[in-house]
Amino acid sequence: MTPGATAVDLKPCPLYINGERVISRGPKDIQYNPATGEAVAEIPRCTAEEISAAVEAAHEAFPAWSKTPVVQRCKVLFKFRELMEANAAELVGLITEENGKTRDEAQGSFDRGIECIEFACGAPTLMMGDTVDRVGTSVDSWSTRYPVGVCVGITPFNFPIMVPLWMFPLAIACGNTFILKPSDKVPRTAVRMVELAHEAGMPPGVLNLVHGAKSTVDQLLTDPRVRAVSFVGSSTVAKYIYETSANNGKRVQALGGAKNHSVVLSDADMKSTVSAIMGSGFGCAGERCLATSVVVAVGEIGDSLVKELVSAADKLNVGNGCDAKTGMGPVITDESKKRVLSYIELGEKEGAIVARDGRKDAVANGKGFFVGPTILDKVNSESRVAREEIFGPLLSVVRAKDLKEAIDIVSRSEYGNAASIFTRSGGAARQFTQNVTAGMVGINVGVPAPVAFFPFSGWKSSFFGDLHALGKDGVNFYTETKVVTCRWPD
Repeated sequence: MTPGATAVDLKPCPLYINGERVISRGPKDIQYNPATGEAVAEIPRCTAEEISAAVEAAHEAFPAWSKTPVVQRCKVLFKFRELMEANAAELVGLITEENGKTRDEAQGSFDRGIECIEFACGAPTLMMGDTVDRVGTSVDSWSTRYPVGVCVGITPFNFPIMVPLWMFPLAIACGNTFILKPSDKVPRTAVRMVELAHEAGMPPGVLNLVHGAKSTVDQLLTDPRVRAVSFVGSSTVAKYIYETSANNGKRVQALGGAKNHSVVLSDADMKSTVSAIMGSGFGCAGERCLATSVVVAVGEIGDSLVKELVSAADKLNVGNGCDAKTGMGPVITDESKKRVLSYIELGEKEGAIVARDGRKDAVANGKGFFVGPTILDKVNSESRVAREEIFGPLLSVVRAKDLKEAIDIVSRSEYGNAASIFTRSGGAARQFTQNVTAGMVGINVGVPAPVAFFPFSGWKSSFFGDLHALGKDGVNFYTETKVVTCRWPD
């Protein structure tokens, strides 16, 4: 807590249980503004009784909500979308204050979240089954979708609005009830969303909100009333979420970390390529699971590419996201800053050249949790800095002699979220797309994030489960199929 700050000075962070705003009786942690380092709010760690009450509220609300006509469920979501849009300025401001994103980044993530609500509002069509007459003599068959029950969403700090909106609108539209457990680093944005959902007419118990860390998560994962768990975070935690949930009889989708590569061929358009890599590598301070972390320069383009990247990074205005001139904000915590700095030092020890040193930027030595954009050149593809997830504004440049070697470098990664190629060659792009082992591929696109009606399709250690978030996978995850076979006598 900053000097002079008291509990009275700090903003509260309530829970929502059975449609009611609740002040937790659990212990409190302090939330800090990443751009200033100042204490801004008290974040509770829910008691076991509060968590159980949230699950019970969702469990009790499920029978009535699951039988509510899907069109009526979607009417609530249409109203929710309307209220979200009406309060966009407040919500975007909350994202910037809690996470540190620039206003443009916060607005972009808000817009993507709205797309997820819009996708969920298509539930009347998405819930349709299949019918086949006369599968046998006087026998017809059809399939229908049913909601699974109480669902839980455990969301990360880097997208306080967008990632929760990947989950609860679709789950609720499909007839489930939901418990949201946002990151304890950015919970107040989630609180405001849940308030708006209830203002839109969400019945008590359909959408609940709890706070906390591992003990909260563990209780949710092991409660027999919970049927499905969605998670986004690091791969270590994703694997734990997956194993614990599955061992307790739940369906689970656990999205993990990444080490994304952008491959640049010698025929790539330099201006647009540099712009895309800058946005992907340093946008959101590098704290996103589709950020470019490694650039693979193929052939002779390496030196000129690094020169242009350094020049662009020198021009990037790093500071408080509230300032309209800011191009990159802080990382989320002082611990995150120290982690990024330790990887810069590790890269040097491993033999990389520090082409641009963000440690020397004035903002990195002032208030807040800032690291300037950093570029390491001639990084060994087998080094730790090239293999491990860093989650910060640190870009590693690896050299490759040809496209085949570049694809091999990408595909050796234990992760498989995203990979991009920059080229004018359709043949090279096709070769890359068909052979690279990543679930989301960009062609001259730095952040190949799918729109809401496609699944967020991570591979390998970037995903644990069978059905991904969003798209048809999301619908299948939040529903169970019943097949009816019927014979009537003639």
